[in-house]
Amino acid sequence: MKVEEAFKEMRKGKKRKFVQSVDLIINLKDIDLKNPQNRFTLEVELPKGRGKDVKICAIGNKLAEALKGKVDAVITEDDLDNFEEKKREIKKIIKKCDFFVAEPQLMAKVGKVLGRYLGPKGKMPKPIPPQANMDALIKKLKNSVRIVLKEQPLIQCAIGTEDMDDKDLMENFDAVIHAILHKLPNGKNNIKSVYVKTTMGTPVRVDEF
Repeated sequence: MKVEEAFKEMRKGKKRKFVQSVDLIINLKDIDLKNPQNRFTLEVELPKGRGKDVKICAIGNKLAEALKGKVDAVITEDDLDNFEEKKREIKKIIKKCDFFVAEPQLMAKVGKVLGRYLGPKGKMPKPIPPQANMDALIKKLKNSVRIVLKEQPLIQCAIGTEDMDDKDLMENFDAVIHAILHKLPNGKNNIKSVYVKTTMGTPVRVDEF
């Protein structure tokens, strides 16, 4: 079925006591993921936003000061230097936050100290120079989703929430599909199947997109 029809079918599922995310699931084929060139992590800005709040963490004293009141958590350089003492607190931040930004000069230290925790989750921080437009940066991250393709021929990411209009979800769907097709070696020929679903709902197949 078409995307618009799939959204309508998806909404027929059981109503929950919370606002569910709407996920896009893409199964891939004929792609060699042993080849590092075929694996990727990218961020896609959704034209109609995520539909819910996105948590951001700033790493570094100067960056935390520049983003004061605009981010949800902070990891200072002192926290990195005393990681064993701060481990429990930092791991809670890693679980809570969706995106991380860090001072460029701290990237090596962040990789050494936090890489084992952030890397597998696809949450390695984006280096942000002091002259960056912080307001534009935060706005973009708040409206972005992370797409990861590593060991399994499967991509899954949120494209909004069930309380968003189908038209808005459609725009977000198109933005993500376009970004993924651009990264796949054979474009649409690498896509085996596409589904949309709510958090607790049954996947609905999309045949035309």
